[in-house]
Amino acid sequence: MSVTPVDGPFPIRVEATPSGCELDITAYLTRAVLTELITAADEDPEGLVDELRDMASLLRSALHQGPDSHARHEFDERMQELVEELGGGTVPVYGAQVVRLAEALARIVAPRPVPGQRGAA
Repeated sequence: MSVTPVDGPFPIRVEATPSGCELDITAYLTRAVLTELITAADEDPEGLVDELRDMASLLRSALHQGPDSHARHEFDERMQELVEELGGGTVPVYGAQVVRLAEALARIVAPRPVPGQRGAA
């Protein structure tokens, strides 16, 4: 399967898989999310470590108590808050990058001949 780069403010790589595709958002994660995490660690290292330890404890409880436990709901809520603090859960795609991404996805979903079926007719 080929990898198609989609350049933009946060480059995305698109790779076809047998059941669909994979979007590689490494550039966004390293430039936006990890940068925010590093900044938070620099500004308040003890606070960040305390928050992560607290979340780890909630996760352990959630795994032990089950998917509908209070710990699971609190962990999910705090995880969502952390994600929002670190840049959100969306990758900005705009301008010409939208067109390139749409074209890459269109190539992936386009019907392709299956080797071996050509001579079967």
